[in-house]
This record gives sequence, C-alpha cells and structure tokens, in this order.
Amino acid sequence: MTKETKIIAGLLAGAALGAAVALIISGDKGGDFKESVSDWLADVIDASKDRIANATDTVKDSISKVTA
Repeated sequence: MTKETKIIAGLLAGAALGAAVALIISGDKGGDFKESVSDWLADVIDASKDRIANATDTVKDSISKVTA
C-alpha cells in the first residue's frame, strides 16, 4: 500500500472507532438509532477488510509476476 492509502485507511478506522465509542458512551435510549449505526459501521468495516484483502492479493500477484 502507498503512504496515502495507509493514511486514508487509518483515518477511516479512526472515524469508525470514534463513532463506535460515541455510541457506547452515549446514554441515548434510541435503540433503533444505535442499531442502525452499528449495522452501518459493521458494513463499513467489512467492506474495508474486503478492499484491503483485494489490494493485498493484487500486490502479491504483481510481486510474484515480477520475481518469476
């Protein structure tokens, strides 16, 4: 990954973590809101993991082609 990609991934992870902590700390009784935000956050994390895995596979394939 490039330096810029790592920075963006770090910012996204930090924002997701911040949102999760805010939800946990908040005493809001709006369970539906918390559930919808939690679902959204889980989807964002899953999508990020998939994108990182795909990028890793692409880099590994490129490296193997260069070394072969």
